[in-house]
Amino acid sequence: MIDFFNTLLYPIKLGEAWVMYAWHWLFETLGLSGAWAGWAWALSIVGLTVVVRVLLIPLFVRQIHSSRRMQLIQPEMQKIQKKYKGKRDPESQKAQQAEIMDLYRRTGTNPFSSCLPILIQSPFFFALFQLLNNLRAQAEGKQAGIGPITNEVARAIEGSTIFGSRLSDAFIMQGGTSPLSTKILTAVLIVLMSATTFTTQYQLMRKNMPASALDNPFAKQQKVLLYLMPIFFAISGVNFPVGVLLYWLTTNLWTMGQQFYVIRNMPAPGSEAEANRRKRLERKGKTVEELTVPGLDSGDDVPDDAPKAGQRQQPKSKKRARTQAPKNRR
Repeated sequence: MIDFFNTLLYPIKLGEAWVMYAWHWLFETLGLSGAWAGWAWALSIVGLTVVVRVLLIPLFVRQIHSSRRMQLIQPEMQKIQKKYKGKRDPESQKAQQAEIMDLYRRTGTNPFSSCLPILIQSPFFFALFQLLNNLRAQAEGKQAGIGPITNEVARAIEGSTIFGSRLSDAFIMQGGTSPLSTKILTAVLIVLMSATTFTTQYQLMRKNMPASALDNPFAKQQKVLLYLMPIFFAISGVNFPVGVLLYWLTTNLWTMGQQFYVIRNMPAPGSEAEANRRKRLERKGKTVEELTVPGLDSGDDVPDDAPKAGQRQQPKSKKRARTQAPKNRR
């Protein structure tokens, strides 16, 4: 099973090795060599993270559209749940599930789209963990290199440090004790990683969720995860190499910035962020677009110029809105 897992991750490890090597070449060309070689390799991991997150942008856009659709169909979802409330027989449960699935189909909503970026990113994380965890064995000639990370390059990476620590060092070392400088560095990175995880989830729940959505079971589970996830990272982070902690911290910072942009410019309907955005637009003399989900009410006609699900409608100024308004006939 382990061999199969390693074989499955090999293409990703090979790709990550080439991306890291390319970034290191760039930083080395810019003068980060000699005593700064460790920083060149550390920044190459940051560059690798940026490449991975850029590739995931299309999935992130799908996630945002799906999340907004989920917010918009909540009233219909609550109607279905109220309709079958208290009915525990198999037939009622089956009918409720059928109506929910039909609602998803009509509105083009996928409740699992929000998990895609995390699921897609997981193999990259595990591949990088293996890549950095094997550096010492490669440097000692016990394992073959991978792509451009030959045994000689692995020895160069192992010979370079940042703040006195190698990229393969961890708070808890296998078969040895890590120096104090490594314990301090990894502890700082773990704290920052946990803090950024908490901040990202907190701003999502407190600013980009309507008050009605905070009372359902899913939101309560999210509240529990809000406090459990940082604890999980703090416990598991002591086994992560410095390079992996750098990767995870960088991707957390990327997520925070990406989410801040989305919450500010494309907030969930009924949330605090939407109210703030509405006030900003009104101060500029612009109207706020209304989001609709085609297929939500099959009996209603959807105007041709109505925004599609997950699509933003360009705001119109008051002057433009008056000029486009139909004239009254006498």
